[in-house]
Amino acid sequence: MSRDRTTPSGRPRIMVVKIGSSTLVRGTDGPDRAFIDALATQARDLARRGWALVVVSSGAIACGAPILGFDRRPADMPSLQACASVGQCALSAVYDEAFRAHGLLTSLVLLTRSDTASRTSYLHARDTLTRLVELGVVPVVNENDTVVVDEIRFGDNDTLAALVSCLVSADLCVTLSDIDGLYTANPALDPTAHLIPEVTRIDASIVGAAGDSATAVGTGGMITKVRASRILMTAGITSVIASGAEERPLVRLADGESVGTRFVPPASRLDIAPRKLWIALGDAAHGRLTIDAGAVRALVQHGSSLLPVGIIAVAGDFEAGAVLDIADPTGFVVARGLAGASSDELALACGRRQEELAQNRLLSTLADHPAVHRDNMIVFA
Repeated sequence: MSRDRTTPSGRPRIMVVKIGSSTLVRGTDGPDRAFIDALATQARDLARRGWALVVVSSGAIACGAPILGFDRRPADMPSLQACASVGQCALSAVYDEAFRAHGLLTSLVLLTRSDTASRTSYLHARDTLTRLVELGVVPVVNENDTVVVDEIRFGDNDTLAALVSCLVSADLCVTLSDIDGLYTANPALDPTAHLIPEVTRIDASIVGAAGDSATAVGTGGMITKVRASRILMTAGITSVIASGAEERPLVRLADGESVGTRFVPPASRLDIAPRKLWIALGDAAHGRLTIDAGAVRALVQHGSSLLPVGIIAVAGDFEAGAVLDIADPTGFVVARGLAGASSDELALACGRRQEELAQNRLLSTLADHPAVHRDNMIVFA
């Protein structure tokens, strides 16, 4: 990793750090003040090295639950949202106090999927975060759990961190968790598992190794971190998964040290258009297209559009323009794109050649238009 203080354009380098609940909150004692104090110290030292920091912080519900008298995470939505409301205030106050001690100003940015599913709102979020960084503020970003429902959830802050990294054109995204990186297998179950220091390509074997390591206070797991890293690799952004218990991990990474597992993007993927990143992250997938091996090759190797003839199966109920996952025959997602037709139309058209579609009055429009156009598709690294 470069030790230069700024990018070639002269702007500070931007580091996004995502902090999981299990790292940020210790049992029922609320925010780990010592951890946040250490984070603020690192933010000061990063600034001296020419880095700007953006924090994606979990922990609102975990902080609010004990304040409201819950001895465990509630199960009902109103209680969860009440905990998030109270906990977000408490957490923000701790961030503000810790960072102000080092002359740094923080801000609170709460997002939901409805804030980014619209391309216009997505761009407004980008502009706000970019301006905060320009002003020397450390944005603290979280999902707006006080009002969010399943339909507009990001699902996990790993995905949110990837979104924020793309919004601010980050140079590095770091996930601090309760595990020190990606292992060949779950180390809690397999004593022979060993840490993978660097990943240059995420395939089915890497996804399989991720397993699941969700904790009692968090909602994510290693698999969500790996999926987020895959999107970041596609965007040309390096990411790292490391333990929050490491000594000064952010400063060490800025200084070029190896910490945790680093996901290195291929150089050829550095020209992804911002609109395609919005397709990858702005909205949840509303359906899935399973495609055959030939179609996979056409998309991955040749950058082609997806034609109905290559579709094996259609899942979900969606209209034209909806965001879709595109998976190979094994179920591994290779791309994401905007549907060129509704689920009903694609279900009827799948497996049919263009000449056959042209002769069908119900499906003739698909003879001239792909199921997913390459300009509306992002193929994952």
